[in-house]
This record gives sequence, structure tokens and C-alpha cells, in this order.
Amino acid sequence: MKALMFGWEFPPHILGGLGTASYGLTKGMHNNGDMEITFVIPKPWGDEEKGFANIVGANCTPVAWRNVDYEYVRSRIGKYMDPELYFRLRDHIYADFNYMKLNDLGCIEFSGRYPDNILEEINNYSIVAGVIARTIPCDIIHSHDWLTYPAGIHAKNVTGKPLVIHVHATDFDRSRGNVNPTVFAIEKDGMENADHIITVSNLTRRTVIEKYGIDPSKVTTVHNAVIPLDDELLNLPRHDKKEKVITFLGRITMQKGPEYFVEAAAKVLQKSKNVRFVMAGNGDMMDAMIKLVAKRGIADKFHFPGFLRGKEVYEMLADSDVYVMPSVSEPFGISPLEAMEMGVPSIISKQSGCAEILDNVIKTDYWDIDAMADAMHALVSYPALHDTLRDKGIEEIHGITWEKAGKKVIDIYKDVIGKQGNN
Repeated sequence: MKALMFGWEFPPHILGGLGTASYGLTKGMHNNGDMEITFVIPKPWGDEEKGFANIVGANCTPVAWRNVDYEYVRSRIGKYMDPELYFRLRDHIYADFNYMKLNDLGCIEFSGRYPDNILEEINNYSIVAGVIARTIPCDIIHSHDWLTYPAGIHAKNVTGKPLVIHVHATDFDRSRGNVNPTVFAIEKDGMENADHIITVSNLTRRTVIEKYGIDPSKVTTVHNAVIPLDDELLNLPRHDKKEKVITFLGRITMQKGPEYFVEAAAKVLQKSKNVRFVMAGNGDMMDAMIKLVAKRGIADKFHFPGFLRGKEVYEMLADSDVYVMPSVSEPFGISPLEAMEMGVPSIISKQSGCAEILDNVIKTDYWDIDAMADAMHALVSYPALHDTLRDKGIEEIHGITWEKAGKKVIDIYKDVIGKQGNN
């Protein structure tokens, strides 16, 4: 089966959970066998892992004819994509896009991030999708998150193949209900044009049904999973330290509830001085959190190391005694699974999708800072409780695999393709 997937980020260059989930699911599907996956991203960097998906760069896809030879194309994009594919794509340009700002290969440049002109990049991405869909054969189209829904719709219109969209989050999650009407319209359009919708949790499934008015029979939950860590990461050194470390790791935005972590930390420090707190990440609430920490008089016990990537994340977890995810609205939340895999007991909000599948964690309401503080204090004060959650957590995580999630997605594909064939 051939799947044409549209995503926005892919490891090792990720800015959030979307890239991690896209990677894990794609690899899990490949490991099930009989899958050929083309994964399109706006801008590959050349160091993406090969072997389980064919990475295609939107920024390497021509949308206007340029008279260039093979060696020049190879020198320009050979690190990122097969040069021969460039020429195949060039044969399927469907309109004159010379009016746009293009480079010497007739391609649109993409930031590979989430720039201020994100809506322009989403539109440009959908233009490129038309060339790719005309060139690379597929049985089904799969769009990851709202940024790629217009691309998926365009590809569906070009090929006549069914479209599955994957809802990793909605704007209701990101905005605490203060929804951007433009983003909402893109999300709803994607959902209405999709032949089937995959959500990362039942929490998100309810949002899709209730907030976007989608038929429940069209929406299936496939929970995320975790990628098995190699021995190098699992055996990272744990430094001897006099104080316990409690860690928040994620975007410092209102969706993630960082202020509840700070308030709970202040309560813990009223009971125990033998604790330090880390808020790793960045976001639009970082300055406010630094000020709140100072206001609560706990700055000497609080650290802001900034955005961590790759191995740095696991080095931080290796030095942590407790992980906390106090999200206000978390469609899933892979980070607690990563923490548990590293042997770090986790406290998560009941308002997170991963709470639906995790048993060996402590769950509190995001707003209940007293319960959150009590859980933090208990885990750093009672070794037996800490060790039990650590050991049972590791055992539980070993059963939550991307291969199982991938099998569910492949079954959805088969069902959707079968229904189209019967129409």
C-alpha cells in the first residue's frame, strides 16, 4: 500500500510533539510491512533518518520550469532529496507560478518552522502538494495537523484518492477556547473534506465531534506511543545530588499550564527545602513565569534552561526525580511516556489524552495546585512510592508501541479504501 503523507516537521529538527509523533507513527507503520510511505515536509535538512519513509521536500519541488542540468540540481538539493525526483516533479507542473517569488530551481522557499507568515506558507505548501500528487502514485493521502489539511485536500482533488487527516491538536487546545477563526475554518474544512479522521485521544475525538460538528462514525482514536530508547540514552549517568529535582519540560504557553507548576512548586517549598524545580522550554509565557517565580520568592530554587533538543532532553530527565505535565488541555502528551521510559515517575493532568492509557502515574486536575503539590512532595519524600511508580511505569511503557498504533492506522486505511471501492 502506498501512502502519501503531508507533515510539517520531522526529527531530528522538531519544535514540538508533532514531529515526534509523525516519526514514531511512520516508523511503526513501516515495521508492520507492506507499506510504502512518502513523507512530505516543507523543508528537509538532510539529516533525517532514512529507510522507512521517502522524504520529499516542498522546497525542492519545482512549481515553475527551469532549464537546469542534473549536476546543478544535484549540487543544490542532492543532500535533501533524490535529484531525479526533481525532474519527474518538473514534468507535472500544472500552472504558471512564475509570478511568485521562486528560487533558481523554480521552487518556493520554506522556513521549516512556524513563521509569522504561517498562513502564506500553508497556502504555498498546498500549491506544491498539487505537483507532488500528480507525480508520486499513492493509494491514500494522510495529512498531519491543520497546517497540512489544505495540502491534503488539494492532493485528494488531484488524485481522487481518499484523504485521512490526523488531528494532533485543535485550536481549542492551543487557545484555551479563544479560537482563531481563520485556524478554525482551516481545521473544519479539513475535517469536512476528509474521508476519515484520526484523533490522538478520546478527549480530542469529543472536541472534533462537539466543536466541529463531525459525524462520530467518521472519527477514530489512535493513541500515540513512545519510541524505544537505545541503551546510550537509557544508561545516561545520573549525577549524585543533594537535592531532588522536579521537572516541567515543554512549551511555556497557556495550553501547558506552567503557572500551576510554579504555584505548586511554591507550596512544596513550604514543606521541604531539599527540592529544586526546572522549567525547560520556551514560549510566550516564559517572562511571566520568571516574574511569578520571583514574586513567590523561590527564584533560588528554580531554573529555566531554555529549549532542549535531542539528547539534552534525556540528560535532563536522567537528572530528574519527578516529571510534571500540568496541561490545561493536552490532546495527548508524549513527554510523560518519555519520562517514564527513563524511569522518572510522572504527575499528569486529568485533562490530557495520555491519562486515558496510563495507569502508573499520578493524575490531578490541572487547576488543583494543592493536589499537585501533595503528589510532588510524596514522590520526593517517600522512596517506596517513587520506586514503585518508577518500576511499574517502565513496565507499562514497554507495552505502548508505535507498531500497535501503526497497525490501527493501516486498518483504517484498508477500511477507507474499501469503502471508496464499493462506491
